[in-house]
Amino acid sequence: MLPRRRIRALLRAVPGRQRFGVYRFLPFFFLLGGAMEWFMINVRLGKETFYDVYRRKRSERQYEQSLEE
Repeated sequence: MLPRRRIRALLRAVPGRQRFGVYRFLPFFFLLGGAMEWFMINVRLGKETFYDVYRRKRSERQYEQSLEE
């Protein structure tokens, strides 16, 4: 089968097409979002997580802004 047909067959295999339509995929996206959030909080790449970098950059910006004022 072609990749497009495989994808179409996989999408049609998800139940609830008549009742929920496109919204039947919503639970999958919630799970995907939760998994991404868990990964960003708990998995360390090098010595830092995503949120460690975010907090550091935010504090650097606040410090630079305070110097400008």
